[in-house]
Amino acid sequence: MLKCRTVWKKLAPLARASSTVCRQNVRRAGLTNGRIPAQAPAARMSTRPTVPGGENSVYFLLVGAAVLGGGVYAYQTVKGDTKRYQERIDEISSRQQKPTTEEAPAIQSEPPAVPQPKPQAAPSPEEPSPPAPEAEVVAPSETAEPPAADEPVVEAPPEEAAEPPAAPVVEEEEEPSPPAEPCPAELTEQPPAPVVESEPTAAAESPAAEPPEPQPEGVAESGVDSTPASLKVPSHIPYLLIGGGTASFAAARSIRARDPGARVLIVTDEPDLPYMRPPLSKELWFSDDPSVTETLRFKQWNGKERSIYFQPASFYIMPAELDTAGNGGVGVLTGKRVVYMDVRGNKVKLDDDTEISYDKCLIATGGVPRNLQVIERAGEDVMKKTTLFRKIDDFRSLDKVSRNIKSITIIGGGFLGSELACALGRRSNESGLEVIQMYPEKGNMGKVLPEYLSNWTTEKVKKEGVKIITEALVKSVTCKDDKLEIQLKDGRLVKTDHIVAAVGLEPNVELAKSAGLEVDSDFGGYRVNAELQARSNIWVAGDAACFYDIRLGRRRVEHHDHAVVSGRLAGENMTGANKPYWHQSMFWSDLGPDVGYEAIGIVDSSLPTVGVFAKATAKDTPKAATEKSGTGIRSESETEDTASSPVAYSSPAPTVDGQRDDYGKGVIFYLRDKVVVGIILWNVFNRMPIARKIIKDGEEHADLNEVAKLFNIHED
Repeated sequence: MLKCRTVWKKLAPLARASSTVCRQNVRRAGLTNGRIPAQAPAARMSTRPTVPGGENSVYFLLVGAAVLGGGVYAYQTVKGDTKRYQERIDEISSRQQKPTTEEAPAIQSEPPAVPQPKPQAAPSPEEPSPPAPEAEVVAPSETAEPPAADEPVVEAPPEEAAEPPAAPVVEEEEEPSPPAEPCPAELTEQPPAPVVESEPTAAAESPAAEPPEPQPEGVAESGVDSTPASLKVPSHIPYLLIGGGTASFAAARSIRARDPGARVLIVTDEPDLPYMRPPLSKELWFSDDPSVTETLRFKQWNGKERSIYFQPASFYIMPAELDTAGNGGVGVLTGKRVVYMDVRGNKVKLDDDTEISYDKCLIATGGVPRNLQVIERAGEDVMKKTTLFRKIDDFRSLDKVSRNIKSITIIGGGFLGSELACALGRRSNESGLEVIQMYPEKGNMGKVLPEYLSNWTTEKVKKEGVKIITEALVKSVTCKDDKLEIQLKDGRLVKTDHIVAAVGLEPNVELAKSAGLEVDSDFGGYRVNAELQARSNIWVAGDAACFYDIRLGRRRVEHHDHAVVSGRLAGENMTGANKPYWHQSMFWSDLGPDVGYEAIGIVDSSLPTVGVFAKATAKDTPKAATEKSGTGIRSESETEDTASSPVAYSSPAPTVDGQRDDYGKGVIFYLRDKVVVGIILWNVFNRMPIARKIIKDGEEHADLNEVAKLFNIHED
């Protein structure tokens, strides 16, 4: 009909114009004949007989032909449209009259043993039914009567109504549900059902009496809803934190403190929520709970119990809920790794190709444990018997291994190696485990402590049941008869069942290349300014940050307290604080519950040192210190303190070390150009604000004995 109207609109003006011209010519001819006498007709080129009014006949013929042609075309068009419309109506009517026999053609094509009769005529949608195949697109009726609108989902969408129906096909699974009473006439007369890719639940949820929704939209929605909420990721987030360690958690808490409605997303490649790492090499090993590897709860030296997780799971919200959370929140996306960073586009790509855009971003990717090249080249058999200690899984694995072997060797004499040696040494007294610690230095923590104190510490570790091998340079490692043989460069051979490589940390700077960020060639890590900025909207904190210390110059620090402080500062600056990094972070290490120390600044055994010591008492131990302060993670309390004007303890001048064998407690000063740049408090606790103030002042001290009085180390 639309085509007929269009043709008529085009032909009508032409017909009206032609008739008007004809009438004017007739009127003009009549007037001329009445005034002028008849004359002989003029000669014509044509040889046909002269016909009165010949010019008018041409116009009439044109008009008649146009009208006739338009009428024929309109008739044919209307007839064709009527036929197609009737065919469509008949098709729809025949489908509505058939309850569930539409699948019969596909059923007949299957093997004869496939169809199975239904025991019930029509189950109610409110009652749960057994799982149906995905290709079953017919929803059961709510009643037992023939369902006239039983199949609303197969009705064509509006955009399909204007097109002639094609020959669609039903996508069947192996075992479709057959109709209750199939009719042969309907099976042969009915055309194949259209393609429907929706799940059976989509059809069951639509009541038969209600008009159906367009099916393509339903299919899209069902596909989205099938994704677990924990895997959904918002496409845009105001604050994106890459890394799930201490620095990221400290930054998230700082952001929320300054912007209570902030939406923060933490992306971590670990399967765990943010947790603290120090207990993995300290308190967890001294727990009496056999299920400590599962609960990850431990008793601090003060006897109080806590978890290594900063907050329980209820503290966080699902990442998918960040967009709709009215008061914002912190979401954690676990098990995902950022593999590409587009700094100009302000977006990142995950390892599953998911893209997330951001307003401000923090990189707190930490580091990965280093390994010895001789172990890496030794082959798969050696690597299977080697642990690189860093994560929760490493703690669980090493705990299990240490209970099923007879000998274990720790390579490395730094903080981690010495802590694990003492922890496993305590276990050796009960289980008979042989614990060996080897390192290239002359004593434990030889790169940090002065030589005399390193030697004293080595003897302390030996008393814990650890066999020490000093000045050991590994030449090769081989696996023979299910045993590892460690060949040293000086010819010594050590046989063991398992190796723990604790030889340092390599900052994780994988994103530097794609992001175009600078990596420091001397210290490693992302090079940032004093505000921890790498770019205008990108910050770096924790082990991966090589920052500018306004007091001590460019540095990179790998300690828990630095992660807390730098993460908190980065979070503040992400919300507009613009504060420089002036706070001197501290670190601590405990060699069991009786010996521990806290340090701040640059502590390097290659620097000149001055040590002042005193006799230790029962309260000069890590255990006593935590009982007094009420906290085991000492940095969480120390970083909030500020030094007041200390009062020196009136006592005789302390003795400079080097001539005493008992270093029960004391203070070690590290000097550079006669200025104190680092301090170690040996079994002296809760004095860190004083040490921080001394380094911040940056003054020369003529007599460090007087400075040591500020720590009251001679106090009973």
